[in-house]
Parts: sequence; structure tokens; C-alpha cells
Amino acid sequence: MKSRIQREILEWKTLLRSVPSLFLTFFVVSVIVMNLLANKSINLPWEWLALDCGIIVSWVSFLCMDIATRHFGPKAATQLSLTAVLVNLLTCLIFFLASLISGMWGEAYVEGSESVICKALDHTIGGTWYVLLGSTIAFVAASVINNFLNFLIGKMFRKRPDGFAAYACRSYVSTAVSQFADNLIFALLVSHVFFGWTLLQCVTCAITGMAAELLCEVLFSPLGFAQSRRWKKEHVGEAYFLLNGVS
Repeated sequence: MKSRIQREILEWKTLLRSVPSLFLTFFVVSVIVMNLLANKSINLPWEWLALDCGIIVSWVSFLCMDIATRHFGPKAATQLSLTAVLVNLLTCLIFFLASLISGMWGEAYVEGSESVICKALDHTIGGTWYVLLGSTIAFVAASVINNFLNFLIGKMFRKRPDGFAAYACRSYVSTAVSQFADNLIFALLVSHVFFGWTLLQCVTCAITGMAAELLCEVLFSPLGFAQSRRWKKEHVGEAYFLLNGVS
């Protein structure tokens, strides 16, 4: 058991050393920003439809997972997702501690409203436990769904498994399913319970959010495909593959 844990830790550390730093930075930052922007809802003219600003960057996280899954496999992509979640939790802790420090925010200098604005900003940056818990559960579940579904769909392509058609199919389907799951889980755990969203709003939010994020995935998938081909050509992650006996 101990040797198994040590093996997993070694594999995880080797993976983090093998992934290009700029790629990992984009991935982690997208997860942090996505959860922060989820605190702001979008005003829409339809009562049955509700969205939050997290959809602006959430597609970046799933694009990164698709690239990582294609190159390193679903387990490695999920390990990267968990790494991003842990960094996000640490960032949320730092934000929470900052919200407890007495002081004035730069945007709070409005005569007569300083304390109200500061309190609101502290609550926003400090976060709320149920928003953080809900977003973490939703993202981890969606990551597992996305990475392993992406991998399984890729195994179905016998001819030209490394072609763009295979990449697009596995990315679009896995992104659609996992984004729907991510949005729906968060909406049910947080928006429905604590913000009073109806079940119809939760479902429509999940569908429309999925559609918007899938559109971004489609638009930027050529970049993801080109990046994954470049990684293969440059033998990115060779140490990780050697550790796992993959040539």
C-alpha cells in the first residue's frame, strides 16, 4: 500500500514536471478565474434563463483537458485537474484571509457608502463556502467525465486516430456532456438551494452554458489540435511516458 502511494506521488510529480509550464499556468488560472466569475450572474430578459459570468473562461479549462487527455491520457488529465482544484482552493484561502483584514478597497471611496461597498467586496473576494464547495464538486465530476469520455471516444477511431476528425469528435462530445454536467451540478447544489433558482432555470442554464462553451471549443479546437500535434512532434512528457513504460 505504501509503495503504491509512493508510486502515485512519483507519477504525479513527474507529470507536473513534464507538462509545459505555460500550458499548466493557463489551465490553473482559467479554473481560478472561472470560479471567481461564477459569483456574478448575467442579467437576461427571460425569467426561465439564468447564466453566470463563469462561462467566459470555463471553456479554456475543458480545452486544456482535451489536449492533455489526447497526449497524456485520461488519468494524467484528471491529475492535472485535481492540481488546478488544489491551487484554486489555496487561492480561495488567501482571498478569504485578505477579506478578514481591515482596510479599504480602492473602489470603495464613495462618500457615505464606503463600509457597505467594502463589506460587499470582502464577501465577493472572500467567497462563500457553499459556492466554493459546489463549484469544486461540479468541476471534479465534470473533469472525470470529460477526460475518460474523451479517451473512450478516441479509442473508437481505428482509422486515422490522430487526425483532426477524431480529435474534433472526441473533444466536442466530451465537452458537451461534461459542460452540461458541470453546469447542472453547480446549479442544483448552489443556485437552486441557496439562490432560489427553479429546476427549469437550472436545466436551461446547463444547456445554454454548454452551448456557449461548446461553441468556443469548436472555434478554438484547431489551436488545441495543433498544440497536441506539436507536443507529439517535440516528444513532450517523455519522462512521464518512460516512467509508465510507454514508448
